[in-house]
Amino acid sequence: MSHSTGEIVLGAAVLAAAAGFVIYAGQVTGFGTERGGYPLTASFRSIEGVTVGTDVRLAGVKIGTVTDIELNPETYRADTTFTVDTGVRIPDDSAAVVASEGLLGGNYLEISPGGSMFYFEPGDEIIDTQGSVSLISLLIRFVTGEEEEG
Repeated sequence: MSHSTGEIVLGAAVLAAAAGFVIYAGQVTGFGTERGGYPLTASFRSIEGVTVGTDVRLAGVKIGTVTDIELNPETYRADTTFTVDTGVRIPDDSAAVVASEGLLGGNYLEISPGGSMFYFEPGDEIIDTQGSVSLISLLIRFVTGEEEEG
């Protein structure tokens, strides 16, 4: 079998381009980079649209990642564990909110900082939480004119 030099060079160029795309995708997604951080927990009534690996953001900036979600069989709430980058200190009166990127965007965990002079320690629980809101139920309420019972 005889391969021309041009075919070999072209094959090498294609492999180099593919490797470049893989490296670029890894850098953009943060895959394989150890950010370092500390764990916090929060319990949500509904965490629809959030999965392990979902971003944790503060002021729109990614500061961590959701690492675990489990159903608490006693409270029927979603107990969530997430990491926060080591250099980010969260006031201990902050809230955790399931937020949406828009009508067609995905959900993420938004930290709404409080004004306390004290900060969460690794392993602490954020008590003030707000779960995800179903867009369908909001539209049904709007169309039917029902008011929220509470």
